[in-house]
Amino acid sequence: MYSLLKPFIFKLDPEMAHDFAIKSLKYNFLPEDIFKVENEEILKTEIFGTKIKNPIGLAAGFDKSAEVYNSLFRFGFGFIEVGTVTPKEQFGNPKPRVFRLENDHALINRLGFNNDGLERVSKRLRKSSPTGFLGVNIGPNKDSENRIDDYLKCIKEISNFANYITINISSPNTPGLRDFHNQNTLKDLLRTITEFTKKNSIQTPLTLKVSPDIAEGEIGYIIEFMKKFKISGVIISNTTDKNRESLSGLHKNEVGGLSGEPLKNLSNKLIKKFYKEIKGEITIIGVGGVSSGLSAYEKLKSGASLLQLYTSMVYEGPGIVKKIKAELISILVKEKIKNVREIIGTGS
Repeated sequence: MYSLLKPFIFKLDPEMAHDFAIKSLKYNFLPEDIFKVENEEILKTEIFGTKIKNPIGLAAGFDKSAEVYNSLFRFGFGFIEVGTVTPKEQFGNPKPRVFRLENDHALINRLGFNNDGLERVSKRLRKSSPTGFLGVNIGPNKDSENRIDDYLKCIKEISNFANYITINISSPNTPGLRDFHNQNTLKDLLRTITEFTKKNSIQTPLTLKVSPDIAEGEIGYIIEFMKKFKISGVIISNTTDKNRESLSGLHKNEVGGLSGEPLKNLSNKLIKKFYKEIKGEITIIGVGGVSSGLSAYEKLKSGASLLQLYTSMVYEGPGIVKKIKAELISILVKEKIKNVREIIGTGS
């Protein structure tokens, strides 16, 4: 069905097409059974101590304001991450701010954390309990006077509803946000968050979403601080504001974060570097260029325990999860692998 609709959808502005998708998903009309595959038990895994049916998740950015997460679970995702959510409602950057690079199977966005704000998102989560494992991605408002306080406000409220919370310090579209990767700034952020969660008896697992553009010398202290301050997972990675040399799309030089196929190898290399130093103490969630069973297999072998996608669903529609699951199962069966967890890090 999506292949028939795609030519019409791609005539729309990308953000208009996305808004149409969100509105359509509110009707929840697609039966869950059509997204199931045979032998899916081989994909069973766990996230932060909870068993899930497969390691394929939806990255933050699609359901920014937590409007349709339960409809999205029906597509067969093992887990879903909504957001980025900020304390106050935020329009984001001026439009146009999303660009398709069809030949590159990529997107560039400079959305800027547009979302309905913490209060409205919390009301939705309270009203409609998630039917699967749900993460919430949080960040500061662009005009915030104290960005660390913004993270704390979100953690305090969202911990009542989320299975995990992602501390987003890596979007290239909020000026100064990536400064949190700096050694002293990151240490202060994570120490303050840890003290806050302990004081408020918050036990929700926390993950840190990092930039793909970090320097090699930054990896060591990022891992050191995550271990020291009990961060449960790291998401590798957000979009890149570099890596444009090999692109062919007309919009390749637009300002913003690049996602999709061009991010795949950059992400895999970074995952391998983190995996070698993490030594199994922190869960790695791999993002960037997951569009097939083979690309999922490569990311898992690089060291990711779990995966997330976004751009590939824009290009291939809701059937992408079923496709990836079927192809990944075929690879695992051929390799005589009994469970997907057996391959994690074997290619590092």
